[in-house]
Amino acid sequence: MKYTKKLILENGDEFYGFGFGANTVKVCEIVFNTSMVGYQEIISDPSYTYQAVVMTYPLIGNYGMASDDYETDIPTIGALIVREYNDEPSSFRSSRTLDDVMKEYNIPGIEGVDTRKLNRLIRDLGSMKVLITDARTPLDEGLEIIKSTPVPNDAVSRVSSKRIKLYPKNKDVKFDEEFHVVAVDCGMKQNIVRSMNARGINVIVVPWDTDYETILSLNPDGVFLSNGPGDPEDVPKVIETVRNLIGKTPIFGICLGHQILSLAYGAKTYKLKFGHRGGNHPVKNQKTDRIEITSQNHSYAVLDESIKDTPLCITHVNLLDGTVEGVECKKDSAFSVQYHPESAPGPQDSAYLFDDFIANMKSFRSRNT
Repeated sequence: MKYTKKLILENGDEFYGFGFGANTVKVCEIVFNTSMVGYQEIISDPSYTYQAVVMTYPLIGNYGMASDDYETDIPTIGALIVREYNDEPSSFRSSRTLDDVMKEYNIPGIEGVDTRKLNRLIRDLGSMKVLITDARTPLDEGLEIIKSTPVPNDAVSRVSSKRIKLYPKNKDVKFDEEFHVVAVDCGMKQNIVRSMNARGINVIVVPWDTDYETILSLNPDGVFLSNGPGDPEDVPKVIETVRNLIGKTPIFGICLGHQILSLAYGAKTYKLKFGHRGGNHPVKNQKTDRIEITSQNHSYAVLDESIKDTPLCITHVNLLDGTVEGVECKKDSAFSVQYHPESAPGPQDSAYLFDDFIANMKSFRSRNT
């Protein structure tokens, strides 16, 4: 039986629809994603913690949920907003419905919303807070709830691993060399681990607040800085840890890890109006002049002017708005990108970056042996 729900936006706009998933009330930051497929990876991506995601593609749920496609064991997305929800998946890989999974993890959903109008509103006004509530909630009451409910800034500590974990390389493939990478988990997607394991890398995942002495004591060939939710300036401890690792080991960062590496070098970050979220963002590789179609999910970006006073150089630029998409310090064997080379969902144009990380580790190893 369907139950009526509504969205109340921080600016006072209301959108009515029908609930699916958990029948609960939540205040989140509302954002949109333009991907046509990949809703399972999106709802299980830790970077969406405390966010209500509006899908621009109109039909969601039609291929269900596959056991092998989760990006984290416990999804922490705030809510999901769609035009039409399909509760009868047709894929042979489906083991559960999207509705079942959202109920298990207390994630509310709303369908029947004019997502085209809603997305244009977010585009024009920017991200804001939203209340997902019962359709009978009065507007003034809803706005008061929004005003008195801050979006928490503890997202990284909430989603990070609580203990050190080892993910060994693919044992079915022979590799010329074996590498050991310590991954600082700020909300890491599992396909990043899979991408490294498939290239002969043993991944040691450590909690976000692990100090640099502990990381170096694990004798890594390189350090990886993961993606994750929220403002990079909310995790100064990670920034300080990275600052102490620079020059001591090769470093590779993705998304939040890119922002953290840039901050550790002295650059600055800022919040975008409505962020970048989708699977078709064109990025220019400044080193090769090639255009890569990328998967993106972030609210913050590195300020290009702030890079001038650091040892970093800009390696990638977003062709839609000119924002910084990649930086590098060759001397320190450190580099990072704002987008997601591991895709899931999205194109695989940028998978070569994992190979670049391996090349850096090889070079660093040869210089220090």
